[in-house]
Amino acid sequence: MENISLYNKLSSLPDQMKAEVGDFIEFLLSKAKKDKTIADKPRPKFGSGKGMFIIGPEFDEPLEDFKEYM
Repeated sequence: MENISLYNKLSSLPDQMKAEVGDFIEFLLSKAKKDKTIADKPRPKFGSGKGMFIIGPEFDEPLEDFKEYM
């Protein structure tokens, strides 16, 4: 939608509705800013945690707590 048609529609509204439109525009601007900051955060690269965790050889062994159910 072009700016001129938006302006024409806005100018035909009563003052109270113009204030609501202004509030909505502020909301949209803050939402766009928030989305931009989320997108700007660096994402972790695949494999960046390699070597940080070690899984013991007993990892696949049944747990003592569940022996009565097996």
